[in-house]
Amino acid sequence: MGSKNKLKRFKENETFANVFQPTREELIGGDYALKGKWREAIFKNENPVVLELGCGKGEYTVGLAKRYPDKNFIGVDIKGARFWRGAKTALEDEMSNAMFVRTQIELIEYVFEDNEVDEIWITFPDPQIKYKRTKHRLTNLQFLERYKKVLKPNGLMHLKTDSEFMHGYTLGLLHGLGYEVLYANHNVYKLEGSPEEVTEIQTFYEKQYLENDKAITYIRFKIN
Repeated sequence: MGSKNKLKRFKENETFANVFQPTREELIGGDYALKGKWREAIFKNENPVVLELGCGKGEYTVGLAKRYPDKNFIGVDIKGARFWRGAKTALEDEMSNAMFVRTQIELIEYVFEDNEVDEIWITFPDPQIKYKRTKHRLTNLQFLERYKKVLKPNGLMHLKTDSEFMHGYTLGLLHGLGYEVLYANHNVYKLEGSPEEVTEIQTFYEKQYLENDKAITYIRFKIN
């Protein structure tokens, strides 16, 4: 994407009512006004709050929001020029249950209050295979502790990935920590009984993976 196009999208994001861009200072300073108030201040209901972390273009956030109008969805990513597409689609379709936050995922506990979130989706994250990159792996112990903080007791976690490494790493970590794995499938499009929300919502890159016959994996688990 050209720099002009990026700048245009950044400017548009600033005008979108469904995009929130708190500064790092605002979050770490503990002054973020929406922390603990997403339901009442933004969604104006008491429905469950579901996050998609590393939401990319926002396709999954929008897809889930269309599928579940009785839930509130928030896509989180630091790359605003990417989720611009999802935010724009949600506005064009007049969706009141799909929002986007531009921030780093490691700051998640500054954006949401303890126990404010009902579910978290992580879709196609970078597996960060190199050892020196493990601190950025979105299902490592440090990130799981952050998610545990914002999730309600018995809140659900979902991991959908094309990386067998990420799938195996996460399963091994969950079993080692004694967390409850509710469902695990190393090829959701080939095995029967896969959840519809996992197979019916597909990202742009996921469609490419499927064309190349790459297996898509999925885990549903609890960390409380």
